[in-house]
Amino acid sequence: MNDSQTIEKMKEMKLYGMARAMASAVEMGIDGVTPDEFLAHLVDAEYDDRHERRFKRLFKAARFRYKASMEEIDFTQDRNLSKNLFLRFSDCAFIKERKDITITGPSGSGKSFLSSALGSQACVYGFRTFYFNLSKLFSQLKLAKADGSYIARMEKIERAPLLILDDFGLQQLDTASRLIFLELLEDRHSIRSTIITSQLPVSAWHEVIGDPTIADAICDRVINNSYRIELKGDSLRRRFKKGDGNGNIK
Repeated sequence: MNDSQTIEKMKEMKLYGMARAMASAVEMGIDGVTPDEFLAHLVDAEYDDRHERRFKRLFKAARFRYKASMEEIDFTQDRNLSKNLFLRFSDCAFIKERKDITITGPSGSGKSFLSSALGSQACVYGFRTFYFNLSKLFSQLKLAKADGSYIARMEKIERAPLLILDDFGLQQLDTASRLIFLELLEDRHSIRSTIITSQLPVSAWHEVIGDPTIADAICDRVINNSYRIELKGDSLRRRFKKGDGNGNIK
C-alpha cells in the first residue's frame, strides 16, 4: 500500500488530522524519526484536529453575543473586576462543581462580554453552552408552550452544562415569565451551572420578579450557589467610543 492510499483510507475513517499530518510528512520527509515518534505525531495531530472541530461546533451552537475570549479581557479599567477571581474561572472548575456566577453592573460595564468570554472558555474545555438574552428566551418559550415544543426546549436547555442568561431585569416579569424563570433555575440548581448578568444589584431582584414567594425561591437558588461579580463605574461605551474595533466592550 502506498502513502496516497493510506491517506485516503484515513480520510474515509474521518481521521482528518492524521491524514493532513501524514500528507505533510510525506511531502517534507520523515528521515530521522522513529516509528513510535511518528505514530505519536499522527495521534497528536488527530487529537488537536478533533478538539478544534468540537470547539467550533460548540461555539457556533452557543450563539454568543460577542466573539470574546479570556485573553481579551481588560483588567486595567477601574470597574471592580478582580483579575485573580475572574481568572480562577478559566479552568471551568465552576462548571464541574456545578456552581453559578452572577455578573451585575451598570449598562456598558462589560457584563455581556465577560459572560461571552466565560462561555467561549467553556467551549474550549468541551462543555456545551447556551447563550440567551433572557427577555427573548421568555418570548420563545411562551411560543413553545403554544405550539407544544416547550418540554423538549426546556429539556434541551436543562442538559447543557453551562447556560448563560443575559440582561435579566430589563423589565418587570409577568406571571408566565417568572414561572419559566423559576423552572429554568429549579431544573439546573446544583446540577448544572448558570451565569446570569443584570444591570440590577441582586438586592433589587425581588422587586423586578414581582411575586414575593417566587422571588424568594429564585434568589435562594441563585445567591446561595453562586460566585458574584459586582461591576462598578461609568459605562465603557462612553469611555471608548470606538471600542476595540469589533464593537466589543471588554
